[in-house]
Amino acid sequence: MKATVIGLGLIGGSIALGLRKAGLTKEILGVDVNPGHGIKAVELGLVDKIVTEDVALATSDLIVLSIPVNALNAFLPAVLDAIKKDAVVIDAGSTKAAICKSVANHPKRAQFVAAHPIAGTENSGPQAAFHGLFKGKTNIICEAGKSSIDALKVAMQIFDALEMKTIFMEAEEHDRHVAYVSHLSHVSSFLLGQTVLDIEKDEKNIFDLAGSGFASTVRLAKSSPDMWTPIFEQNVEYLSQALLEYIMHLQKFHYHLMKHDTKEIHRIMSMANEIRRVLDQHSDQQTQPDSKKPEPTLN
Repeated sequence: MKATVIGLGLIGGSIALGLRKAGLTKEILGVDVNPGHGIKAVELGLVDKIVTEDVALATSDLIVLSIPVNALNAFLPAVLDAIKKDAVVIDAGSTKAAICKSVANHPKRAQFVAAHPIAGTENSGPQAAFHGLFKGKTNIICEAGKSSIDALKVAMQIFDALEMKTIFMEAEEHDRHVAYVSHLSHVSSFLLGQTVLDIEKDEKNIFDLAGSGFASTVRLAKSSPDMWTPIFEQNVEYLSQALLEYIMHLQKFHYHLMKHDTKEIHRIMSMANEIRRVLDQHSDQQTQPDSKKPEPTLN
């Protein structure tokens, strides 16, 4: 199988490394709008060579799209237009509804698998890619019933090789959930970083006084704005609702703080501690022997 990875950053580069490690491809081609990224990806062994989009799409059996989600909406229909009749296209976008809608009526829709491998770091570019990024993480496939059985088999082979747990959702359901558990945390981190920078003008104080709690909370603020701005824009409806609810909780906390109502503040934090039980319980389930994976609904 000849594969092409379009978008050679953290996610695309790490998928390429996983494909190579698993021996699933005889050749990995790379495409990136940034010439420097292409050169670096070859130097690091992420891909075998850089080619043009036309060459990649016309000759590859597998195309992995790891580019900003706003670009995916416009690019994906043209990708399906150009691929071979038996090729499979998989995306790795962090939003799904708009992407799926862009090819809803495309004659080659069945050759596309809408996926979201949930993994990442605050780093970006080909140099950020590493083998093992996806191990033990969750992958979401959306609208599985609109993908062919063969396309799904290829996708599952890849995500199994990356050692991911795959679950299935509809596109709108996916976007609603990730607004709360992923996108909101990034907004919070970005704005916490901005708040500290606005208030604390002495950078040395920030460095000297920032403990591990601050560092871990603001880590996501080091993420690429080029990647996250389109994600926020694509999921504006659900993210806006998440933000309104988050702001409401902040306002309630601020109110009780100003009232010196320590009993209520303690109650709020105790309730928030429940997230530890949820995460620990999920972690324990992940370490149990693999159970039968849920089956997608197929056409």
